[in-house]
Amino acid sequence: MTSVSTSLDPLLSSTDDEYYCHYALDLFDGSSCNNLATQVSPGRHLKVLDSPVKTEAIRVRLCEDGYIAWLSATNKEDLYLASKPYQPTILSRREIEPYLSQIIDFTKIAMTQPNYYLWGGTVGPNYDCSGLIQAAFANSGIWLPRDSYQQENFTKRITKEELLPGDLIFFGTEKVDHVALYLGEGYYIHSSGIQMGRNGIAIDSLSDEGDEISQGYYAKLWSFGRVIESYCA
Repeated sequence: MTSVSTSLDPLLSSTDDEYYCHYALDLFDGSSCNNLATQVSPGRHLKVLDSPVKTEAIRVRLCEDGYIAWLSATNKEDLYLASKPYQPTILSRREIEPYLSQIIDFTKIAMTQPNYYLWGGTVGPNYDCSGLIQAAFANSGIWLPRDSYQQENFTKRITKEELLPGDLIFFGTEKVDHVALYLGEGYYIHSSGIQMGRNGIAIDSLSDEGDEISQGYYAKLWSFGRVIESYCA
């Protein structure tokens, strides 16, 4: 990648241009930039979606996962024109399998750091549920969609009996709203919230005989999924 001067104003460039960031950035769920939607780790690529105008926020699409959100215009100086467009790495299940232990290790290491549940968190140390899963796989060069329901749609359905370490477990009532990473031997790791969870990353039992939190999530079991390919937006 080759950056241009930090004096570049991306709002004055074509929406066909692609940018990347040097620093972690927050993206929001609306132009008011009040509620965090996701975060952008250094080096990620994005495109500006709307025609350049003077505005308080910029609607962007992340190239790796196709996620659309709003960037505060105060962060426009943190965007650099990419010399080459983002090219996804396409990996098969056979190519993904050697990374699964590394992916599990990522979540366990993240758990040892002081952390709390952060809605929209994807860069650490504070994650939401799907942010932790996406970050763990992305750390090994494997991209997944951003949200838990998208991850559920993207993975291959398997049964509880077929679960292997590195598979995903989905929870919900009316729809999928939580995801965890299976560790093996009946345990999973996830980032759970305050109201129903541990306000951070923890390991829980996939059983109706665990503690109150484990039982609560077990009652919300939705499905099980296996990552069989890397995501290509």
